[in-house]
Amino acid sequence: MANPLDRLRADIIGSLVPPAGLPEAFDRFDRGESTVAEFTEAQDRAIRHVIQRQQDLGLPVVSDGELRRRNFQESFANAVSGFDVPRDHATDYQQARITTAPLQRAEQDFNAPGPAIHTRRPVVERLQLVRNVPLEEYRFASAIATRPVKATLLSPDRISQRFAWEQSSRVYPDMDAFMADVVAIEREMVAGLVAVGCRYIQIDAPGYTAYVDPLSLERMRSRGEDPDENLRRSIRADNAVIEGFPEVTFGLHVCRGNPRGRDPETGKIMPQWHREGFYDGIAERLFTGLKHQRLLLEYDSERAGGFEPLRFVPRDKVAVLGLVTTKSPDVEPLAELRQRIDEASRYLPLDQLAISPQCGFGGLSTLTLDEADQWRKLERVLEVSRAVWG
Repeated sequence: MANPLDRLRADIIGSLVPPAGLPEAFDRFDRGESTVAEFTEAQDRAIRHVIQRQQDLGLPVVSDGELRRRNFQESFANAVSGFDVPRDHATDYQQARITTAPLQRAEQDFNAPGPAIHTRRPVVERLQLVRNVPLEEYRFASAIATRPVKATLLSPDRISQRFAWEQSSRVYPDMDAFMADVVAIEREMVAGLVAVGCRYIQIDAPGYTAYVDPLSLERMRSRGEDPDENLRRSIRADNAVIEGFPEVTFGLHVCRGNPRGRDPETGKIMPQWHREGFYDGIAERLFTGLKHQRLLLEYDSERAGGFEPLRFVPRDKVAVLGLVTTKSPDVEPLAELRQRIDEASRYLPLDQLAISPQCGFGGLSTLTLDEADQWRKLERVLEVSRAVWG
């Protein structure tokens, strides 16, 4: 492992709870009640705040919290032209859920009118890069941070899952042609980040758990897709995006969705999820097939299954265990987290393990924890990493 960032023991996923005042700044801007300069200053102020807090805690790598985005998928959706997006879609980006109660699966209508990637959209012309969104974000964050800044991009797998290929044959004859353009665009985005000094890039790939989720598999097949071929294509594409950047640490984040619900009796924020299924069904193909140095894996609940699939992680990778949930304000006990790491070390050496939250804390379109709960949980991540690895 040539890059010291490959072996970080404490990590973050990317998004952070929007500080007070930022959601209102988005609302004012959407209503035309503030200028671009006023809106940008509100974002700048919030990013300065969260970067300083992360540095004060002692995190070895920091994030801008994705505080310029309404949704993490905008790293690609707002960077390209070519998707067919309804002109009258709502600007609030709130995911329409069939189930809003906590401790249940939160279903979504991906075919509803809405932004690209957030909903399943066709294209009207070949995709083109018009803005390198992660590069714009990184330039500001890296200028004010004293620690390495992590940039986040969207996996080709998620992009392909939210592409209505059956309505797009006039532009792309098949999914391979579409993915070739996605890879070329994302490689250009990565090259721009590398050129200005970014050395840790995270690829957000929540859709990989669709390949173990019965409902998601049924939807793929109903569209005439072969899930096995989809998985093979996505792994190839994710590897192609990062090929030829040896000086950069690449992480790939896998989860089952990050929605939250509120207990109607107590008002407490509690988990929801979008997909179900253990890693076992994809672990060998995914963990051995991907070329990324760090695999950031959700492991905060029984929905992830056991640690046995970690036996497929190659010797040159680190598995970052997402043991600390972002879906409940309760801080996990130190002893419990240490015990879980001990259990994981039965299948993968301790030297190949690290700890992080299970997903991002943030989101302007979803419920979030209080900011203070977020910092307590990140303190616990650091406390565990020091106790286990020194």
